[in-house]
This record gives sequence, structure tokens and C-alpha cells, in this order.
Amino acid sequence: MHHTPDLDPFRKRLAELEKELAVPDVFKDQRRAATLSREHRRVEQLLGLGDEIETSEKTLTENRLLLDDEELGEIAAEEIEMLEAKLKETKESLLLAMIPAEDADERNIIIEIRAGTGGEEASLFASDLLRMYSRYAEESQWSVERLSESLSETGGYKEVIFSVKGEGVFARLKFESGVHRVQRVPTTEANGRIHTSTATVAVLPEAEEVDIEIDPNDLEINVCRASGPGGQGVNTTDSAVQLLHKPTGLTVYCADERSQLKNKNKAMTVLRARLLNLKQEEEREKYAANRRKQIGTGDRSERIRTYNFPQSRMTDHRIGHSTRNLTEVMDGGLNEVLDALIEEDRRLRLEEISASQSF
Repeated sequence: MHHTPDLDPFRKRLAELEKELAVPDVFKDQRRAATLSREHRRVEQLLGLGDEIETSEKTLTENRLLLDDEELGEIAAEEIEMLEAKLKETKESLLLAMIPAEDADERNIIIEIRAGTGGEEASLFASDLLRMYSRYAEESQWSVERLSESLSETGGYKEVIFSVKGEGVFARLKFESGVHRVQRVPTTEANGRIHTSTATVAVLPEAEEVDIEIDPNDLEINVCRASGPGGQGVNTTDSAVQLLHKPTGLTVYCADERSQLKNKNKAMTVLRARLLNLKQEEEREKYAANRRKQIGTGDRSERIRTYNFPQSRMTDHRIGHSTRNLTEVMDGGLNEVLDALIEEDRRLRLEEISASQSF
């Protein structure tokens, strides 16, 4: 016999949320208020679906009792067919609604791109990835701010770190972490041979001071004069800042601004995001054994995607998704692959929830 999942925990949670949202002071923290309001809507909709299922099952039972009735049996049979189809759809919607959103989904993000194997060609590819994400952010009406960069001799990036701010940023881009591989003929290749190069991408949810408390005694702060290739665009004052977080050994270097204070603030933003990421990785490790499948670990050592320029093909190896429109992808056309990744993640999570429920 099929049963609706136990929704009592959600009813209790709805009561808690309504109690919290009834306190005027909660709206002094806009982020907190928005988070609670979103959860309230989600839980309310979920319980509404539960009520629909209960009503449909009751109606189904009543119609089945009428199947042997000479006058109403045929009508009851037609209604049963329609009700069963609707019930199946509503149950699937309920399971989807039960998938909890990640706490970080609505956060802004920090993206770190680093050239990998392939020398100067890898740094140029890192530059291409920066452009790709920047174009996608522009189309999504998100804002991008450069936090730190290290240029190569050919004008590419050894490393570039930037923030992306907007609605649902992490939810859309959280699966981009990993190794991105490019196959193409470099401009410096005289014999037309295809080279393979890589760049690593890390997508970190932006942390706030309330998420990560940093003891000033744990920081070693060094101030120096910024340096760059060819001596161009280099600050002539000691405004570059390097932070060392002694407990973890994490270092952050920022020199984009001519203000030492601005560079320090940017460096602190990056450091908080990295520390939050470490904290989240530790939590994920605790529950990794319970996760039967996942699209990706978010580990920057995992090869996730190949950009093959001679064949104008982009392939995401995690879900076997390919597109032959590489030019559009490199110009920020990421929605197709991002939608496919999000849908696959939802399918896997739905599969896990279905296995734990009785219908």
C-alpha cells in the first residue's frame, strides 16, 4: 500500500517559521528575513501538495467502491484513470519539493581560475574561461568584480580571482569546480599540431563575518609593492597585501587596487570564502558515505569538461553532455549545460528520496 511520506516534521517547521517571521526584529537582517521567507513558501507549498495527495487518495477510494455500480461504474472508471495520473504527478512534485535547497544556493560567489598544464597556452585558456563566465554573468544581469590577478607573459592569466553577485548565483554555477581541458592549435604552434592544456576552476560561496570568525592573532599581514609582467600598470606604492592564515596555511594576495585598505578588504573576502569552503568540505566528508551518486565532488583535481576547438565541441564528462556549438559556449552560452547538470543533480537526489520513502 502506498502512503504519503510523514509530513509532520514539515508542519512543525512551518509553525516555527511563522513564529520567527512574526517577530518584527527579524526584518532588520534582510538576508535572514529573505531566507526565512523563501523557506516558508517552500514548506507551505510542500504541505499543500500533501493535502492534494490526501484528497485525491480519498476520492480514488470512493470511486473504486462505485466500480460495480451499474449506473456510475463507467464514470467512476474514467475518473479513476484521471485521478491516478494526477496523483502520480502530484507525488513526484511532492518529492521534488522535499529536496532541500543548499544553504549556499542564494549566495554570491567567488571564482578562482588557475592555469594548469600547458604553459602559456594554459594561461590563455584561463583568460578564455574568465571571459566565458563574465559574459554569462552579464547575460544573467549579475555583477562581476575582479579581486586578484596574476598575468602571464603572453597576456593570459596564471591566476585570476573574481566575485559574481546576483540572484541564485551559486545555485547556477556550483558545478563548475574542477579541471577544464582545452584541445586546440595554439597561435604559437607553427606545425598546426593540436595541444592539450588545462585550467582549474573553484567556485566558492561568499562568506560573511557571521559565518567565519577570524582571530586577528591568526593572521600574518605583509604589505609590499605590486609587481607585474613588463613593469606595466604596476603600483608605485606599498599597497599590495598578502594575508597568511596561520592555522590553515592559506595565503591570499591582492594588488588590484592602489589602496592598501581596499586590497586588504578584498583579500579578507577571498580568505573567508576559502575558510567557509574548507568548513563545508569537512561537513560533506561526514555525509559522503550516505551519498550513492553525485555529479561531482567540487574537487578542483577532477576533470569535468573538455573544450575541443577543432571539432567545435564541448563535452561535460560527468553527465556525457556534448554540444557542437563551442563558439556560443565560449561566448557565455552556458545555460544548456548548466540546466543539464542541475536536472541530473535533481534526478539523483529525487532517486535517493524516493528510495527512502514508501511510495
